[in-house]
Amino acid sequence: MNLLHPLLLLPPLAVAISFLLIKFVYSVLWLPFAIQRHFKTQGISGPAYRPIAGNSAEIRALFARAAQSKSQSTPPAAGFHHRDVVARVSPFYHAWSRAYGKTFLYWFGLKPRLAVTSPDVIKELLLNTSGSFGKVRFNPLSKLLFGAGLVGLEGDKWALHRRITSQAFNMERVKEWVPEIVSSAGKMLEKWEEIRGGREEFEIDVHKDTHLVSADIISRTAFGSSFEEGKRIFAVQDQQQNLISLALRSVYIPGFRFLPTRKNRDRWRLEKETRDSIRVLIQGNSRGLGNSRNLLALLTSSYRNQDGVEEKLGVENQDGGKEEEKIGVDDVIDECKTFYFAGKETTAHLLTFALLLLANHPEWQDKLREELFRVCGRRDQPLVAENLRDLKILSLIINETLRMYSPSVLIMREATKNVKLGSLEVPKGTQLYIPVVAVHYDPEIWGEDAHEFNPSRFNEPRKHMASFFPFGIGPRICVGQNLAIVEAKIVLATIVRNYSFVLSPTYVHAPMLLLSLQPQYGAQIMLRKISGNENSC
Repeated sequence: MNLLHPLLLLPPLAVAISFLLIKFVYSVLWLPFAIQRHFKTQGISGPAYRPIAGNSAEIRALFARAAQSKSQSTPPAAGFHHRDVVARVSPFYHAWSRAYGKTFLYWFGLKPRLAVTSPDVIKELLLNTSGSFGKVRFNPLSKLLFGAGLVGLEGDKWALHRRITSQAFNMERVKEWVPEIVSSAGKMLEKWEEIRGGREEFEIDVHKDTHLVSADIISRTAFGSSFEEGKRIFAVQDQQQNLISLALRSVYIPGFRFLPTRKNRDRWRLEKETRDSIRVLIQGNSRGLGNSRNLLALLTSSYRNQDGVEEKLGVENQDGGKEEEKIGVDDVIDECKTFYFAGKETTAHLLTFALLLLANHPEWQDKLREELFRVCGRRDQPLVAENLRDLKILSLIINETLRMYSPSVLIMREATKNVKLGSLEVPKGTQLYIPVVAVHYDPEIWGEDAHEFNPSRFNEPRKHMASFFPFGIGPRICVGQNLAIVEAKIVLATIVRNYSFVLSPTYVHAPMLLLSLQPQYGAQIMLRKISGNENSC
């Protein structure tokens, strides 16, 4: 005789409630503790799981405490140190790695996150092309800043967008933009000369000006417009950044983004303003008002492969043929949002910290100035693309800046199935957290002087490809890195050719993580104009 399941004897409402209760207990209690046991048997521990919220409250508290601390304890004349960078920009990793080891398990809501720092494991994770590891889905609120662009795409759609954007930022095309970049850097120096007003020494918060020059460059090169045309987009994205940063440190509650809270209304308004502004730029480009060789032009036209054959994303129809699937206007807007934000922020912060490091280490400033004199000639001779490959010291300085103050301090992936990673058995759904900043400061990788500014270390070949990855590695390496490096070289060279500089007495060294690494209190330096008879470019 067949016995009915006990639940079937209950009224429908009671069945539904019982089912939801069982699902709740399974997902909120049983499964997390099972995953913790699974990793514990492999020697991996971490902070205790807390139902529903996980360790998110502890993470927010550690970030708040880090933001309130000031790492600069000595007068600027004595310079600043770099010993507590990891503690400030990744405080939960700093605290928990000390308690549980470099590889540990923590929880963001119901999601298990495994922190990994082994270069071998990182290489295996980021170079994997089997589909075992995917991008971590955006918090729905963060899409308002990045859109559904390259950063968050997967599969065939990502592949098409990647091919188009790679074409836009290949090195040959970036070299064509060098005169535009030189012009933008020159405009910044003209502004500085107005501020100087004939004084021997003057103060500038370079964090503000590197953002302005970077915004002008990404506008000119990638979008064929001027900074003035994109000014509103940058202003809106700066406001969005603060709202998104708050959202990313809290567990997202499904449906919350639709509630008309004050912050959500602000997010909706800013999102509409951004999309409307970019739509105007697209319309101008379609009327032939922009450069036909920039990113925006490529996104709004057909993609041609290496053989010159037009290529569009397609899906097979029932007859085995291909149905064309063009990049629509909304996709273009999303991609533009990503590059407007990332293109400005990444290079601006790289330039800011490079200038601070050179102000803190005048001996390297002198070495660079001598190199610029030797390679570039007189100061009134404009920089050209051919100069860049011979500026070896400048490349060392930029690499060391990217190691110590990489704009991106973390990379996330998620296991799409049960998989083996190194010696670890990783369950499906586990998120992998790579603390870039911690790897870049690891004395086991970089030596006992890992916390010191020493560009000469990059004269030696790297011990491991996954020991230095400010732009990532593998198929998802940052597509805009060529532009970022060329831009940083030209702007730094332009400044060092014309000015010597030291830290301002008002500067406080307090690197912080918002969405990227940046100085919490600005980057004030004192500049002195180099006279024409000094031994300089």
